Amino acid sequence: MTALMDLVTLSRELGKPERNLVIIGEGNTSLRIDAETFWVKASGYQLPSIDAQGFTQVRFAPILDLFEHPPATQTEQKARLRAACVDASAPMPSIETSFHAMLLDVCQVNCIAHTHPIAVNRLMCSEHAELLATRRIFPDEAVLCGPESVFVPYADPGLPLGFAIREGVRQYMATYAEAPKVVLLGNHGLITLGKNPTEAFNITLMVVKAAEILWGALAIGEVRFMSREDILHIYRRPDEIDRRQRFMEDGA
Repeated sequence: MTALMDLVTLSRELGKPERNLVIIGEGNTSLRIDAETFWVKASGYQLPSIDAQGFTQVRFAPILDLFEHPPATQTEQKARLRAACVDASAPMPSIETSFHAMLLDVCQVNCIAHTHPIAVNRLMCSEHAELLATRRIFPDEAVLCGPESVFVPYADPGLPLGFAIREGVRQYMATYAEAPKVVLLGNHGLITLGKNPTEAFNITLMVVKAAEILWGALAIGEVRFMSREDILHIYRRPDEIDRRQRFMEDGA
């Protein structure tokens, strides 16, 4: 139950109005339970006020099977999503459960945080969207968010979005031989991947900071991005790797 309460705490922190990350029913979170199941936010619940009842335990296998054997209709997809629930009486999982299952599995992380930050979506809804994904502006952005992020052009929420994210993640992993820490969704929002809720939360805040800085730099003139060499250097520096690990463990 402690792990579930950690997910509840993360979700409520992400949902705090002053953070401008979500409003009303936006956003969803998930957390691995074991090799076979995970918790995911149920449809219709709001992050600011969510409690343990707002999460549904779902089996990985039937959700991942949606990618290999896509449903022919929305009705079939909904039925298979319902069948994947450990408790048949639990609330219906989020429509975006498919990408949660896929990212937890493919990237071998334990926690996913999906939000719609105002600062991020100002850029995701602009011609500069890919800059936030492919470039880095300051050292801590590179350290916490990785050398770049996966950018996914707009796709219909649900399984179509899951397929688009999977393709972007595969390309990233082929390039860097590791999982991404951030997925940016054109005209939609932000996904962060963490070994635990603390890491997913910290990365979310750092992406929002980067978006604010990029927005401001674009407003006043030409942006001075870090060089590729400097980004990879600081991301791979032993002391920064250690620092990144400590952020993940205790949020310091």
